[in-house]
Amino acid sequence: MARKVRVGFVGTGGIANHHAKILEKLGDNEIVAACDIHRGRLDAFAERFEVKKLFEDYRDLVRVQEVEAVSVCTPNGVHMAPTVAALKEGKHVLVEKPIAMNAREGQAMVRAARASKKVFVIGFQRRFSPSAQAVKKAIDEGWLGKILHARCFALRRRGIPSWGVFGRKELNGGGPLIDIGVHTLECAHYLMGKPRPVSASGACFTYMGNKKPQALCSWGQWDYKTYNVEDLASGWIRFENGSTLYLESSFAAHIEEEDSNIILMGTRGGASVDPPKLFTDMAGLMYNLTPTYCGQQDCFEVKMSHWLDCIRTGKLSDSPGEDGWVVQKMLDAIYQSSEKGKEVRIR
Repeated sequence: MARKVRVGFVGTGGIANHHAKILEKLGDNEIVAACDIHRGRLDAFAERFEVKKLFEDYRDLVRVQEVEAVSVCTPNGVHMAPTVAALKEGKHVLVEKPIAMNAREGQAMVRAARASKKVFVIGFQRRFSPSAQAVKKAIDEGWLGKILHARCFALRRRGIPSWGVFGRKELNGGGPLIDIGVHTLECAHYLMGKPRPVSASGACFTYMGNKKPQALCSWGQWDYKTYNVEDLASGWIRFENGSTLYLESSFAAHIEEEDSNIILMGTRGGASVDPPKLFTDMAGLMYNLTPTYCGQQDCFEVKMSHWLDCIRTGKLSDSPGEDGWVVQKMLDAIYQSSEKGKEVRIR
């Protein structure tokens, strides 16, 4: 049997419940403590998952001796403080994406992790999906050659969340770019071999979210009076090795339908992640290659299992804090470029 990992939760909302259900499913671990400033939500979580130690201050939770690892499931604006506090107390940490509100906060978190020598991972699960892993294997075997360019997008026609703080920049850091665009950006960067970004150009537009809705939407009514993030964002990243990446993300855009994918273009071939396909030349012809089967594993479950495995075995994580920090630098640069109206350097 695997060694039991005792976990504490900071934040007990929707994403925390999803984390906890997977920990419950995986077994060989125990949720021993939880923290939330909303007592009703905290009590509901405690009852559902039989948690005994409850707190309203994360600083009390991270000092609990039985807690070995902490899952930080708070809004973006409350990622840094509990993560750094937990690491300083010698706890392993999984923090939901993005790493933080900005790269400066991300840097503080990475430094705390390096000092503590504990497992610090970011909640990026798309890289663990069967389709992404199938493409990664093809890349590692040289099917694409050198990757020259990536095109990634996460687009909703009308998908502004009607819950949480997703529409408030001061609490979330931004809109679709930092919320859903981050998933395709981090996965594309991972598949490209994690080249060092050197500059970015970007543009952000707000034209629907801050107005009274003009059409029925299955996502429900959002608070347009407090909405101050972008509806649509686009970004262009240049990397030190000469490759480039283009990103589009939207909560609200006049498009035919919701779409999300990563397209890679290399010197020997190309690839699509969703669905997984390879594009190459063979026997004097252009071929599109589609795998008949590449697995059914739940990428969220793989993410959680990988974190626990790294804690138990001490092996290096495939989704370390440094990856989240670099991704946040790119997000920051796109936002800064949009504000300045020009390309910006990434330090």
